[in-house]
Amino acid sequence: MRFLTAGESHGPELTAIIEGVPSHLPLTAEDINHHLARRQKGHGRGRRMQIETDKVKITSGVRHGKTTGAPITLTVENKDWTHWQKIMGPEPVSEQEEKEMKRTISRPRPGHADLNGAIKYDHRDMRNVLERSSARETTIRVAVGAVAQKLLAEFGVTIAGHVLEIGGIVSRPETKPDNAADILVRTEQSPVRCLDSEAEKQMMDLIDEAKKNGDSIGGVVEVVADGLPSGLGSHVHFDRKLDARIARSVMSINAFKGVEVGIGFEAARKPGSEVHDEIMYDPKRGYYRKTNRLGGFEGGMTTGMPVVVKGVMKPIPTLYKPLNSVDIETKEPFAASIERSDSCAVPAASVVCEHAVSFELAAAFLEKFGSDTIGDIKQAYEAYTEKARQF
Repeated sequence: MRFLTAGESHGPELTAIIEGVPSHLPLTAEDINHHLARRQKGHGRGRRMQIETDKVKITSGVRHGKTTGAPITLTVENKDWTHWQKIMGPEPVSEQEEKEMKRTISRPRPGHADLNGAIKYDHRDMRNVLERSSARETTIRVAVGAVAQKLLAEFGVTIAGHVLEIGGIVSRPETKPDNAADILVRTEQSPVRCLDSEAEKQMMDLIDEAKKNGDSIGGVVEVVADGLPSGLGSHVHFDRKLDARIARSVMSINAFKGVEVGIGFEAARKPGSEVHDEIMYDPKRGYYRKTNRLGGFEGGMTTGMPVVVKGVMKPIPTLYKPLNSVDIETKEPFAASIERSDSCAVPAASVVCEHAVSFELAAAFLEKFGSDTIGDIKQAYEAYTEKARQF
């Protein structure tokens, strides 16, 4: 299973084509829209969320509520396009028209793709860079991840993202849910998708303070996936290790600068006896681990324990007290321009991260059990899980 996305932040729509989804998977637009709505929530979001009400349109690969096995095309309309048709339209414009638009960007913003992308693709107008590099693209990635979650749900897999930390305030709930389903229920009730009600209040206050000061703050999110069998991924080659593939996917999310699996970097500060997970056996359950410090992975493969992945998001670089930069035309210094922005997008990023992980898990699942029809996959899955229990 693979996908491609296309579209710009202020273009007419965002598009994804997913190839390799098996036939006979129940799928409707509402299955996806629910997740798009989750992405738009969160204390600290900017004005763009007041404009866009993201809804997906399925234009291929699904008939009468079930997938056909053909590529699935998803589109999400950008409502703001009505104000940007002349600026972002595909039709040629004259030099005079371009000047009259007064939207040419020659001033790169620190922390963005603007300058690097302009140099690489030889753009004097950096709007050609920032429109595609915008985090708006994560909308369609969530839509793709929603299809992956729908597939995994057929096999009892539940995936949830939540916020562990914002601006140095750490979530330490008295009771952490035992499973992803409970995490989903609790985080849907939190404006910052946090499991700790006390930390939640402090996080919201800090976000408000950052907004007041024209600043932004980042944080740490965690994704938990329950119900996966052992053996997804492979130890035989570097690019088949599933934890590595997940790490790449998480790092590709806008503003993410680090990934941990299980206890992650904490493992460097502990002896091996406090890092590795002892193997246990139960006739009904089969093999399992006494602990889950390695986050559900050994040798690049799932162990059957919950998959636990953390991602670090830096503060959004678009600030209302802008940083210094240099105009590429005049070479003169200036204070970086402001595009609409969030003071904190960590709660939304937990949803994006959840769906990035979901896709990689679903792709590995299909690699293991086949990808033609849901019926065939279920037969292969049941035979394998029975073998694993009796191994």
